[in-house]
Amino acid sequence: MKIGAENRNKLIASAVLSLLAVILIGRMLFSSPQSTPTLAAPTAISPAAHVPLAARMKARGRKVAPPRSLDPSLRYDWLKASEDTKYEGNGRNIFLAQAEIPQPVKNGSTEEEEAQKGPPPPPPPPINLKFFGFASTPGEPKKIFLSQGEDIFIASEGEVVDRHYKVVHIAPMSVEIEDVLNNNRQSIPLTQG
Repeated sequence: MKIGAENRNKLIASAVLSLLAVILIGRMLFSSPQSTPTLAAPTAISPAAHVPLAARMKARGRKVAPPRSLDPSLRYDWLKASEDTKYEGNGRNIFLAQAEIPQPVKNGSTEEEEAQKGPPPPPPPPINLKFFGFASTPGEPKKIFLSQGEDIFIASEGEVVDRHYKVVHIAPMSVEIEDVLNNNRQSIPLTQG
């Protein structure tokens, strides 16, 4: 039976580590108890030490924040001082990075906004489909017949025609079509024909 003699380096390392462990355990068990350092209680900063500074600040006309202390109790005088603080702004919008406030013109927008608007956008193009009939069979949704040039489309509510016209609502004398590309709705009447 071999006891680890085949690897001499491992044997020496394990012997040194076990000897070190025995020494540390013995020292821990047989050492005399030394006086452990006690933790000193935190000293609170007395508010009386800051009174002269606070009195000087109040004499100058500035409000003074109460001094900080390590006391965790609720200080009602501090709460009252924070409630009495009132924000008095100068009218400047703190969320804008400009120095002066733009004056609104006639409809509530500023001159710069009016200049940036430019001409109104052109109206969306008209839907050039013609509604010339519908078919309804019991138990099936109502279908309509639409034409565009020589193309004829058959569709029911919710379907898309010619890849960009959606049939929104079918009524007996008209149909409501939405141009999904331009977000434009138009009612197309029934044509005779």
